[in-house]
Amino acid sequence: MAAGVLALFLIGLVPGIVAAGGPVVGADTAGQSKGGFKHLPIGYDVSYPQCTKALPSDVAFGIVGVNRGIVFSQNPCLGAGARPSQLKWAGQNAGLYANTGNPGPELSSHWPVGQTQPRVCEPDDPDTAACAYDYGWNAAEDAYRSAVEAYISLGWADQGADRTPVANRWWLDVESANSWRDDPQLNVAALQGAVAYLESVDVAGVGFYSAPWMWSEITGDTDAFAAYPSWVAGASTLRGAQRNCIGSGFTGGHVALAQYFSGGFDADHAC
Repeated sequence: MAAGVLALFLIGLVPGIVAAGGPVVGADTAGQSKGGFKHLPIGYDVSYPQCTKALPSDVAFGIVGVNRGIVFSQNPCLGAGARPSQLKWAGQNAGLYANTGNPGPELSSHWPVGQTQPRVCEPDDPDTAACAYDYGWNAAEDAYRSAVEAYISLGWADQGADRTPVANRWWLDVESANSWRDDPQLNVAALQGAVAYLESVDVAGVGFYSAPWMWSEITGDTDAFAAYPSWVAGASTLRGAQRNCIGSGFTGGHVALAQYFSGGFDADHAC
């Protein structure tokens, strides 16, 4: 299949990803197959750890992290002023991902004590599922605002815009390296708040990035997100990523993407 056709196929398969032009080479897919044809390009995801790296030039799609590893932070290489701008590299229709977490009222300076919308977080009882929901909502709102600011900085959205000019696919990054509660129900509530915010601004869709063991530890293998796709981490090779596409994802829904290591970057196979 020609590279352009593959890119169009991937865009239809995984909403929110963007095709990139250029010759069909790159990373571990470079070189000739037995039939003499060059391998097709693959997708990549990048964020602040790749700020100083030259990014792959021949990609089927790009996904960019909007945070600097934790909630309520901004990837400094997202918009204009960065060399390169990771959003510009991925394109206007890029997939975007945001970190998630639930540190609780004792550890977070952003805890929504006294907030009344979308849930009521009572000042005298701030360690509840309603408060966790508000925390997740606020974190997603902050991440979305970072994306809007990046679009504005690149001249892709007007000054004062409160929405991205395209409805991107968003992924919520659920990893044990971030702060979580011992009670999975509180963690699920924070994720529900994040999903609800992103859906309130009409993104193209929401999915979850994680590894199955991390998802189980953090959410208790909840079925609350069975309608949402999984982006599965953990493979070290393309073949391993392809195996991770088989069956249901950790959410209980389908597997849309499987990540693997390739040429010093995180590559992504569209299932």
